[in-house]
Amino acid sequence: MESEQLFSRGLGRNSYNSITSASSDEELLDGAGVIMDFHTTEDDSLLDGDTSPGSNYTMSNGGGGAGASSSTHLLDLLEEPIPGVGTYDDFHTIDWVREKCKDRERHRKINSKKKESAWEFSKSLCDAWSGWLVVTLTGLASGALAGVIDIAADWLNDLKEGVCLSAMWFNHEQCCWDSNETTFAERDKCPQWKTWAELILGQAEGPGSYIMNYFMFTFWALSFAFLAVSLVKVFAPYACGSGIPEIKTILSGFIIRGYLGKWTLMIKTITLVLAVASGLSLGKEGPLVHVACCCGNIFSYLFPKYSKNEAKKREVLSAASAAGVSVAFGAPIGGVLFSLEEVSYYFPLKTLWRSFFAALVAAFVLRSINPFGNSRLVLFYVEYHTPWYLFELFPFILLGVFGGLWGAFFIRANIAWCRRRKSTRFGKYPVLEVITVAAITAIVAFPNPYTRQNTSELIKELFTDCGPLESSQLCQYRSQMNGSQAFPAGSDAAAAPGVYTAMWQLSLALIFKIIMTIFTFGLKVPSGLFIPSMAIGAIAGRIVGIAVEQLAYYHHDWFLFREWCEVGADCITPGLYAMVGAAACLGGVTRMTVSLVVIVFELTGGLEYIVPLMAAVMTSKWVGDAFGREGIYEAHIRLNGYPFLDAKEEFTHTTLARDVMRPRRNDLPLSVLTQDDMTLAELQNIISQTSYNGFPVIVSKESERLVGFALRRDITIAIENSRRKQEGIVLNSRVYFTQHAPTLPADSPRPLKLRSILDMSPFTVTDHTPMEIVVDIFRKLGLRQCLVTHNGILLGIITKKNILEHLEELKQHVEPLIDDI
Repeated sequence: MESEQLFSRGLGRNSYNSITSASSDEELLDGAGVIMDFHTTEDDSLLDGDTSPGSNYTMSNGGGGAGASSSTHLLDLLEEPIPGVGTYDDFHTIDWVREKCKDRERHRKINSKKKESAWEFSKSLCDAWSGWLVVTLTGLASGALAGVIDIAADWLNDLKEGVCLSAMWFNHEQCCWDSNETTFAERDKCPQWKTWAELILGQAEGPGSYIMNYFMFTFWALSFAFLAVSLVKVFAPYACGSGIPEIKTILSGFIIRGYLGKWTLMIKTITLVLAVASGLSLGKEGPLVHVACCCGNIFSYLFPKYSKNEAKKREVLSAASAAGVSVAFGAPIGGVLFSLEEVSYYFPLKTLWRSFFAALVAAFVLRSINPFGNSRLVLFYVEYHTPWYLFELFPFILLGVFGGLWGAFFIRANIAWCRRRKSTRFGKYPVLEVITVAAITAIVAFPNPYTRQNTSELIKELFTDCGPLESSQLCQYRSQMNGSQAFPAGSDAAAAPGVYTAMWQLSLALIFKIIMTIFTFGLKVPSGLFIPSMAIGAIAGRIVGIAVEQLAYYHHDWFLFREWCEVGADCITPGLYAMVGAAACLGGVTRMTVSLVVIVFELTGGLEYIVPLMAAVMTSKWVGDAFGREGIYEAHIRLNGYPFLDAKEEFTHTTLARDVMRPRRNDLPLSVLTQDDMTLAELQNIISQTSYNGFPVIVSKESERLVGFALRRDITIAIENSRRKQEGIVLNSRVYFTQHAPTLPADSPRPLKLRSILDMSPFTVTDHTPMEIVVDIFRKLGLRQCLVTHNGILLGIITKKNILEHLEELKQHVEPLIDDI
């Protein structure tokens, strides 16, 4: 079964080494750049993981009030700070409680010293304002980069069709702004803009011109896609994909070195422009969250308050993700709610304020740049002039059902394809895969005007209400007049042939977008899912809207329409249906609710239509949850094997801690240390013969009462430090973890005291503790392990890996029962 393969993949002791020494395309680029599995993490393999001598592990933390006190004064107990304590190695999970204790101790020291001198007082002020300063810098950088990405992507996208002779850096729209020769019907045609056929062949019409434009369109699309995947493969494998699944995992406490680094930021910014311009069925909104988090991570290193504390750094990353959504959609409030609802694992009130401020600064910068030239934060800002009516809730709910079905189908199909990519040779050639998908996309997309244009432009056209200034085929109704007023103010009229042609083209575009999005999301280029999902929903919504509009026009005497729709007056707004369909499809894929509704009405300015949006989004979530509660990001997290405990999942089983703890009945006994009757040779022998990352410390082999917990890495460093700085430490030296040295013969060598590295209050549960409580403890406190005792006697240990395995086993047992029913 797939879950068994997932678990067995990381059980080998060389899993971590295989990651760090990856050489093939699959190993370099799979998932978020590497093949990840939660079996390779330090916290999840305290008993059966592989550890290298140079690994930087940190102290385990205690539980309860005593645990906090022990953790707070942990470093103070050391005679001399040990290099590396407080840091984490790659692919490890942070100790949330210990990090918070460290921050509280740092804060106490600053407060105690600020009255000593003016310098100390100024240092306390700088520390207090550093949080606001780092989110300000993050917002400024996120807004600036988003503006650059928007402008560059629009220019490269238009470059596929032609070039502006008067100014090469102008896109098509900007090139024709100053032209006096444009007409209403052909507002995009001006002498300054030349298609490739006009430049190369000297003719604008005819079969030769069409073929030349077709060829150049495909050539530029393949060039952009090849350049994007090549840059990702060579310089920054972490720059591929959406980034949101990995950011969710990082915000939960996982360490992925380099994922939010400067190289990833640089390459993701460049390749995102190229990927969007290539015409692939992807968006830039998800990757913009990754870009913003890279900015937040880089700026956090300027302030010791955040650079030396991984938990505090994640508060900055939560604010950065809000800034990313703010500039992606022009939705500052929606960005804050997105960070709270979708990505953040720990979100205190102070982070809420700073997230709001970061989103505000980012939106202000983007508005100042004005990348779309419409004085708006987004490309498809619309205003509708007619209200919605009660009978329209029925088609809105139908669109919600479609969104839920689409979301469930997409998640299953995309995960199946990504899993097949991992298990077949096709996944070992990411460049070839990207080129193949880009070629198919470009060749199929060019003949259809709705798939040829940029997806954001398509959504804008679908959202727009028909009026006198619209020349789209979607607005060609029979009441069209010649003269100064080309189109009626409203669109409640019989559809002309242009509308029916557009309907057929949109139907084909819908099928095309559905198929290509499944194969595009997960390619080794930056790829977001928001815009493609919204495009699918907008196409379906516009088709439904036109159908309802024509139904109301031809059958205005029906009881549904008689009360609200007057003859000759506006009644149905097809653009509103497109907006509702877009929200429904995006909700079906991501299972977002509150933040999605806020994002959409900020995106479109349609605050009056919040009730239809809420109805469609909730319906899509209910329908999608009927087929599986996982959204696309949670599904990819599970596919890649990240150690992520989703707080949204409910644990409804009746198992106990003793059912999950290790060792089990047929396993080897638990490797433990005694508090005062081991020699240094025995301790080193245990370390060399085992690969465990931590050892419980007990009173003696006879009593087995728990004393504390010591990490392998801390023991190794303490031994090396004592040998280097203390004389008389030999293999026969007695090792003790107690406060006072045991009584030894006079001729005994100098003993080695290791009490300073012992966590004397590790988190413990009894063997009869329900697993529901244990899972909640791990989720809410961010634990990496807890010990299982019975009347103070040590029985075993539960790690994060054990919980993930247990949840997967229970899921596999429940699903066959549901299928049988």
